Amino acid sequence: MSQCPTHVALRLLALLFLLPAAWSATFTMTNNCGYTVWPGLLSGAGTAPLSTTGFALAHGASATVDAPASWSGRMWARTLCAEDATGKFTCATGDCGSGGIQCNGGGAAPPATLMEFTLDGSGGMDFFDVSLVDGYNLPMIIVPQGGGAAAPAGSGGGSGGKCMATGCLVDLNGACPADLRVMAASTGTGAAAPGGGPVACRSACEAFGSPQYCCSGAYGNPNTCRPSTYSQFFKNACPRAYSYAYDDSTSTFTCTAGTNYAITFCPSTTR
Repeated sequence: MSQCPTHVALRLLALLFLLPAAWSATFTMTNNCGYTVWPGLLSGAGTAPLSTTGFALAHGASATVDAPASWSGRMWARTLCAEDATGKFTCATGDCGSGGIQCNGGGAAPPATLMEFTLDGSGGMDFFDVSLVDGYNLPMIIVPQGGGAAAPAGSGGGSGGKCMATGCLVDLNGACPADLRVMAASTGTGAAAPGGGPVACRSACEAFGSPQYCCSGAYGNPNTCRPSTYSQFFKNACPRAYSYAYDDSTSTFTCTAGTNYAITFCPSTTR
C-alpha cells in the first residue's frame, strides 16, 4: 500500500530530529601583538576546508572563523610578512609556502607556535593543544568559551577536568638558547623585526636533526624518546604546551563538542 507523500516527509523530518547534533565551533582570533600578524589555517586530511586559509590581523583587531562538524587541523600566526617586487608574499616566521596571504593547503614552516584541534572526536569530545614541538615564534593562548567549557575542571560531566585554557604566555625569543635562536637578519624577507633582535626559537630537532631530538628511528617511541635539556627549556616556560613529541599527559586538553574557542596572539602575561 502506498503512503501519503506528506506522511513520508513528516517521518523523514522526525528522523532528522533523532540524529546526533552536528557540532561545529567558532574560533575568535584577537591580535594583542604590537604589530600585524597573518594567521594561517590548515585542515587535516579528509577534513572539510575552512572559509579561509590565511588573512591579515592588525594590532588590536579580531576575526572569527567558523569550523564545520568534526573538523581537525592546525592554526598559527605568521610574522614579518611582505610582498616582493613580483608580488610574492613571504613571511619571516610561519610561512606556508603559497606565495600569497591564503595558505591554500600549505603548512607552517618551522619554527612556529602551533594550535592543533580535533572537533567532535572520540567520545563526542573536542581535543586541542598548543605545540612547541616545531619551535616557537610568538606567545598565544586558547580559552574555551561556553559548551563544555561550562563544566568546572575536575567535575567530570564529559570535561574530564581538562576543559581549560592552554597556551604559552611567555615571549621566549629573547631567552631562546643561542644555538636555537633565529635572528631577523637571517630570515631573508627584508621585513624589520618588531623591536629588533630574535624573531623565533627553533626546536632541537630542526636545529640539529638528531633522531634523539626528533623522536625518530630508534627514538620513535615514548620509552626511548625522553625530554631533553632543550625541550625542558620550552616546558619550564610553558607548562601546558607540548615541548616534545610524547608530551601528551600534560599538554592535551578536551571539552565537550559544541564549545567555541577564543584565541589570543601575544596575550598579557599578567592575565
